[in-house]
Amino acid sequence: MTLRAPALLVLEDGRTFHGESFGAEGETFGEAVFSTGMTGYQETLTDPSYHRQVVVMTAPHVGNTGVNDEDPESSRIWVSGYVVRDPARVPSNWRSRRTLDDELREQGVVGISGVDTRALTRHLRDAGAMKVGISTLTADAEELLAKVRASSEMAGANLSEAVSTPEAYVVPAHGERRFTVAALDLGIKEMTPYRMAERGIEVHVLPATATIDDVRSVGDHGPDGLFYSNGPGDPAATTDQVALLQEALGEGIPYFGICFGNQLFGRALGFGTYKLKYGHRGINQPVQDRTTGKVEVTAHNHGFAVDAPLDEDTETAYGIASVSHVNLNDDCVEGLELRDAETGALKSFSVQYHPEAAAGPHDAAYLFDRFVSLMAERSR
Repeated sequence: MTLRAPALLVLEDGRTFHGESFGAEGETFGEAVFSTGMTGYQETLTDPSYHRQVVVMTAPHVGNTGVNDEDPESSRIWVSGYVVRDPARVPSNWRSRRTLDDELREQGVVGISGVDTRALTRHLRDAGAMKVGISTLTADAEELLAKVRASSEMAGANLSEAVSTPEAYVVPAHGERRFTVAALDLGIKEMTPYRMAERGIEVHVLPATATIDDVRSVGDHGPDGLFYSNGPGDPAATTDQVALLQEALGEGIPYFGICFGNQLFGRALGFGTYKLKYGHRGINQPVQDRTTGKVEVTAHNHGFAVDAPLDEDTETAYGIASVSHVNLNDDCVEGLELRDAETGALKSFSVQYHPEAAAGPHDAAYLFDRFVSLMAERSR
């Protein structure tokens, strides 16, 4: 049995946890957040939205199925650190190629195991998400605490360009091409263009630095739709992508955004955003689609939310905006829609969660069909 080095975790408020090294040895810092998913840890680790975050897994046993080469959502692990209670000693799955511990170590991700993650999660729920450090280099909590407090804040951080593709690329439609979409990569996951491609959409994935001219150049006569992906950082610190979206809305291009794309849609419509106390992360969040009355179990990863009135319409320069989806746990805004002021026809929409979630649940997959219907209506 491999002997693990002692590891230390210190939160910004001084709360300290001792454990053992899991993954790479060293020192790391980020924002401490917890994820409530009992499965899908590989998709979580490779989700660019977790850039600069230290993820605490609430499920006690992690790593059971090892790591395979089919499930990553990007080319690398993005989390800054990883916290688990009881890592699997031996993975068991026919697709497994290596252990989670080996994968973390190979990619230089510092983690800690043997931690009372229930106590840590309850503390974060009470005190809120905060800065944290994990170290195998020191056993001095005060020394590590000083480094934690000197590390960067998540509020005010503009991170989408750090995780975006450097060059544009195309994901072809499966079968006959029905539509062409410009997708702004703010931290896009591989499953997102796949979900569109399987509906006959040719997806042109553009860097986060794309301009309105780059969007207009997509397709034979411009794109049939514009999509903004999930991504990390503070939406209030993002300006260029908001300005681009406003230009696109002004030209009447149908828009669909998820997660970070929902927050930027809100800003483009004139709403503010704010930081949640500890955010929503995991695959079991209940959300109501107000347009149908249906309640969905959804996958989330966000620490910020749109500040929009829940029960009244808002007149904007682009049409009438309203809240289309609401979180049933805390009434957080989970979706927005924009309708024509005269006809009431849907023009654009967004959701705060992940309808493409590869690890499930798949309750919200219909939203891609709604996007297809929106583009079809415009092309008539």
